[in-house]
Amino acid sequence: MADKKCDSGSESDSTEEPVVGNVNKFAVVPPGYNGRPKKGHMIFDACFECGNLGRVDYITEYEYDLFIRPDTCNPRFRVWFNFTVENVKADQRAIFNIVNFSKTKSLYREGMSPLVKSTSRPKWVRIPAKHVYYYRCPDHRKNYVMSFSFCFDKEDDIYQFAYCYPYSYTRLQNYLDNLEKKNMDFFSRELLCLTVQQRRLDMITITNPDNLDPEETKRVVYLTARVHPGETPASYVCQGVIDFLISNHPIAKVLREHIVFKIVPMLNPDGVYLGNYRCSLMGFDLNRHWLEPSPWAHPTLYATKNNLMELDRSDKCVLDFFIDIHAHSTLMNGFMYGNTYEDMERYERQSVFPKLLCANAEDFSLNNTNFNRDAVKAGTGRRTLGGCLDDSSHCYTLEVSFFSYQTSSSSTAMPYTEEGYMKLGRNLARTFLDYYKMTGLISAKPSSSIVPKPGRYNIRDRERANTDPPSDFDERPRNNRLDYHINNTSSYGDTSIRLQFRDRERRY
Repeated sequence: MADKKCDSGSESDSTEEPVVGNVNKFAVVPPGYNGRPKKGHMIFDACFECGNLGRVDYITEYEYDLFIRPDTCNPRFRVWFNFTVENVKADQRAIFNIVNFSKTKSLYREGMSPLVKSTSRPKWVRIPAKHVYYYRCPDHRKNYVMSFSFCFDKEDDIYQFAYCYPYSYTRLQNYLDNLEKKNMDFFSRELLCLTVQQRRLDMITITNPDNLDPEETKRVVYLTARVHPGETPASYVCQGVIDFLISNHPIAKVLREHIVFKIVPMLNPDGVYLGNYRCSLMGFDLNRHWLEPSPWAHPTLYATKNNLMELDRSDKCVLDFFIDIHAHSTLMNGFMYGNTYEDMERYERQSVFPKLLCANAEDFSLNNTNFNRDAVKAGTGRRTLGGCLDDSSHCYTLEVSFFSYQTSSSSTAMPYTEEGYMKLGRNLARTFLDYYKMTGLISAKPSSSIVPKPGRYNIRDRERANTDPPSDFDERPRNNRLDYHINNTSSYGDTSIRLQFRDRERRY
């Protein structure tokens, strides 16, 4: 989260014992038990890319306390979790208590719930909110605890639980590899630098190759994402932007003819790979180090900022936009943060783009959009670049909720899906057409209201930008038949687990 709005005291430094490293095929057995784990003795694992679970305590055969592993080299941040459970019995029921969250405010108060999938049902679904409880617990130094109940319905499945939809470094690399293989003349991929752990910092450029003529003046839009590794929705939004810009949609074609899009999809590859929530390998919150990034401690910021400043200094380049994409843990919808300036004309100019985006995206909120000059944000990308780029440049943070959005026509919160995040990205891309039409760079046609005919455009572009897993442009709702046993209200009845929750509610 780049900016914390209405989130005072959101970080707690208290933790019961140091939690270092992820559990690795850890079998949780009753106290005093010796021998090989039996069926029903759950085995927890988080030793995989983006995994995070540091410790598991056996409470009863129905209840387990789980501890998030803090970010590497920084014990302050404990939010992201991503782990698997196996060796269960059919219809085995359990309560999991995640007991060491570092945040006090959370969308769990608003109905958010963990995600789950299994080997036989690989599509992520949310655990029903009625089985999730978020409360301050005196047994854990008054830390906030998120408890959820779950019924394992298939004993041969491996179940995976996560804070939000994971989007790994490997997934990004596979996605970019597939795009490169298409040999599109308007798409190029560049290595800006290597991280501390020797992972790629990729920058992609999307534009008509004629725009790259060194003698021609070019208009540039610069997008970045995943400076905070646990904010996975940012990657889905970013992929939505890319998918749209490389498509055959008439708006995408017009944008490529006039604009150079430069996108850095993952600013913190090491943090993403390690399963951190906010920090890099070395424990730095990179979004507080844009002012003077170090080439050895913050190499990805150093390379990205140098690239931005080089574009800004060029006589043949007009850097119109810098947008850093994040996810927000306490607010709903998509929204933007911008800067305030003493120059009223500049201040008013930068308020235009969020209004245009709101007209194109029903999940975008102008009420949550905020312009500020908070001194504690001086090291963020938005604040730093807003002060050192040309006065004509617009610098924003685009935030999207980890959980849900409300539209102007409905008071019901709609949970985001992977496709929902990518749709926001597509709408962000479309909004650049409206902006450049307003400035006169692009003629009045086509309109951003152009919508492809169902069944044609989405199939063609899925073939053009094959991803793993693939995404398409079909906005029609789909049936989800991957219901878990827990989704059936009859699965619990008056079991002891439900009684335990009632006791917990009375006590706390």
